[in-house]
Amino acid sequence: MPAAPPSKLLSTRATELVRRVGVPSAVLYAALLFDLIYTTQAALDDAGPRFVDFGLLPGIFAMVACALWAQKRAAVAAAAGAVVLVFSTLFVHTFHIPAYSSVLPKVSITEVVAGVQMTYYAARRARAGVAFCVIGALVAGGLVAVFGRYRGVNDIDGGTTYQALLFGVLLLAGAVVPAIAVRDRGPKADPRTRKLRWVNELARGQWPLIGLLAFALLFEFGYTYSNSVLGFPILFCSLVAAVIAVLSPRRPADAVLGIAGILLLSAVITPFLHLRSSYPMPGGVPFVQVIAGMGVVVNLTRARGLSREWLRISVLSAVVALGAIVNSNQPTGHLQTDPQTLSILAFAAALMLGISIAVGLMLRSRDSERTTVVQSAVSEAQTAERMALARELHDVVAHHVTGIVVQAQAARLMAERNPQVAVEAMGRIENAGVEALAAMRRLVRSMRGDAPAGSSEFSEQATTDLGADLRKLVESANHGVPTSMHLDLPPDLPHEVGRSALRLVQESLTNVGKHASDATEAFVVAEVTVSDAASAGGSASAGGELHLRVTDNGRATVRRPAGGSGGYGLIGMRERVALLKGRLSAGRGPDGGWRVEAWLPLAAGEGDE
Repeated sequence: MPAAPPSKLLSTRATELVRRVGVPSAVLYAALLFDLIYTTQAALDDAGPRFVDFGLLPGIFAMVACALWAQKRAAVAAAAGAVVLVFSTLFVHTFHIPAYSSVLPKVSITEVVAGVQMTYYAARRARAGVAFCVIGALVAGGLVAVFGRYRGVNDIDGGTTYQALLFGVLLLAGAVVPAIAVRDRGPKADPRTRKLRWVNELARGQWPLIGLLAFALLFEFGYTYSNSVLGFPILFCSLVAAVIAVLSPRRPADAVLGIAGILLLSAVITPFLHLRSSYPMPGGVPFVQVIAGMGVVVNLTRARGLSREWLRISVLSAVVALGAIVNSNQPTGHLQTDPQTLSILAFAAALMLGISIAVGLMLRSRDSERTTVVQSAVSEAQTAERMALARELHDVVAHHVTGIVVQAQAARLMAERNPQVAVEAMGRIENAGVEALAAMRRLVRSMRGDAPAGSSEFSEQATTDLGADLRKLVESANHGVPTSMHLDLPPDLPHEVGRSALRLVQESLTNVGKHASDATEAFVVAEVTVSDAASAGGSASAGGELHLRVTDNGRATVRRPAGGSGGYGLIGMRERVALLKGRLSAGRGPDGGWRVEAWLPLAAGEGDE
């Protein structure tokens, strides 16, 4: 009984779900879930009228619908999204619905994500003029939403305006630039966009890390604007660390040193900015830089292993330890020397480092297994292709070449006694040469990919009428020995069985011409032996076997055949029979001639796992 497949990890299932729905849709749904939870909590609390906050949901759901629609009709959906923003703002302002702020003031996180996605799809897929118009409409709708949801003009201050404009420009650039980079420009695409395309593909492969960094950056952005302008240098360091972490798969070793340098710079300048007690940096390191450091360690361990890069990881750990000692929430300006606090920080840092290394090693193992599976599949496919071509080359081309050799020998022997026989032999040699050339061309086409490997005129005809192909094979007499036949074949013979049967008979007759000295007669039998179950069913293909027998009355070989023998004929025959789960017997018969017998199941492979 086969073992049950191992259960999938939660991370694997989440990754498969994200791939199924798409990364943009997954981010949109995550933002919607956050807004639903936040709005429900606000609507049911005791601050203000109950349930009034639910008035934000119609506009939020409408923006989600427009963002999903934008994946198919970008321009129309973006225009509809601008209209939704305007009408939602009128609704919020008229009924005095409290709107909360996210990246943009008074605009929910779902509306921000939906607007960014609609801008991206419009810039990527719509024509330039149409994209400019609909993106302009979205920008106008966003400005209406930002400033129109305040109760009065006096509530709008300069900080709000500055924040809205700065973040609006950043979001607009973040959506338009990648869209232009992957925009379909046909065969005349600008080669200068290749790097932007690469960055876009890299970002798509780093979506879990990008998501964590994005949320952490949003938190630091909001905290910096709300509390201390002096935090902008630290915010800039965090932004640079996030970029290095996202780009780290290309050069992970250098990325670790880059992150270490950013963390060191941040740790050194923090005391001069007086941010030890006022900036969100648990353990002396900001949130974004912690996540970026973990992401870089994961990518480094995944790409190069732990044994080779432990020194770089040690350097990064030392910088983190320095930041903890210098900036771990000490308002008095002294270094952190409390043993208990330092032990807690060391344990937390070791835990995060261990998690990062473990994730990196797990991904490295998965990549190795995936590479091994792919290489094995490619190797098996290449081997099967080579074997198919080798069998076809030996069975078809060698058959015609053997006929040419046999006919040439006969013509040389009979030229002086009966010139007419020699002339007839020359005609047969010419026909065999033409057939050999055609077979070689078919093989070249299959090797170039113009035709399936192993396909030929004989093999295709064998799938429809094996009896006719066997008669044509015998009547061509390329093997030079008179041959008689006994055929008893059903019309519904499986294609693969018929194709292999033709090749087996062809190779057997070729061997008769090459090896059977003084043979004057060959005999071919092809018949179906039907089992009792198949007889009751009334169909030959439902059971039974195709029995093939090729015999001759020649003696043992007393001389080496012309051109020698490669010894691959019997090997190829056994391979063909094995592929159909059949049996093959080849050897000297009781009357002294050579005897080849094969039994090919008509339902080969059915029921096999």
